[in-house]
Amino acid sequence: MEKKVRVLIDCDDAKGLVYKISKVFYDRGLNIENNREFVDKEQSKFFMRTVVTGDFEVEELENELKKVIPSDANLNVVEPRRKKIVILATKESHALGDILIRHEAGELDADIEAVIANHDTLEHLVRRFDIPFFKVSAEGMSREEHEEHVMNVIDEQEFDYIVLAKYMRILTPTFVKAYPKQIVNIHHSFLPAFIGANPYKQAHKRGVKIIGATAHYVTDDLDEGPIIAQDVIPVNHRLEWREMQKAGRDVEKVVLSRALNYILNDRVFVHGNKTIVF
Repeated sequence: MEKKVRVLIDCDDAKGLVYKISKVFYDRGLNIENNREFVDKEQSKFFMRTVVTGDFEVEELENELKKVIPSDANLNVVEPRRKKIVILATKESHALGDILIRHEAGELDADIEAVIANHDTLEHLVRRFDIPFFKVSAEGMSREEHEEHVMNVIDEQEFDYIVLAKYMRILTPTFVKAYPKQIVNIHHSFLPAFIGANPYKQAHKRGVKIIGATAHYVTDDLDEGPIIAQDVIPVNHRLEWREMQKAGRDVEKVVLSRALNYILNDRVFVHGNKTIVF
């Protein structure tokens, strides 16, 4: 029976890898629908994402590929499927609302299993889309206690990724460790220049000329995880800080959506603290 898979390979670079890998596909009568590769010359690392179709068994294809790539290579043969996400939010609606609308319109190649928030501000919005909403208040709790309750709710869901849609709480190392390379965050790109309350007001006073957003994987280093997607837009002296904030939120929505599209379609390789995105 004909199948379609995404073959993801990263390993130490070596001569002839593209030829050897492609020959495996050719010898098995598979059709290459899409292929991208990249060599990080500084690290001498090879990355390749190939979409192939044909009549084959996944395990047999994996075994054939392992014969021609380095023994320590990372190899994943992934059959495309709709992935599942859990969203964490607080009070800001723009990032969450955009994801909900894209999901409703069929533009998000994933199923939203639940939205979890530490306030009930966004519950009415989420309920409109028939998505389960869970309020886990942090009132009177330590960060660790609150996270334990949040993790209990998360672990009741079936999910591939956790999306922080302006979840305004700093995650502990325990939380991050529990979901390695599964947590995606979005923030404005003023960091580290304007930290703390109302960064747009600070930026306006400084006369900033561009604003933007960064989507990244979450690590223990606050807002410094591997970057998945970024974008900027120009601004000028005519904009008040509230107008800059509105423009910044628009960029955040677009960048988060773009990052999710990359991840959900297995287009992101993580290498150290950077990404290769095909």
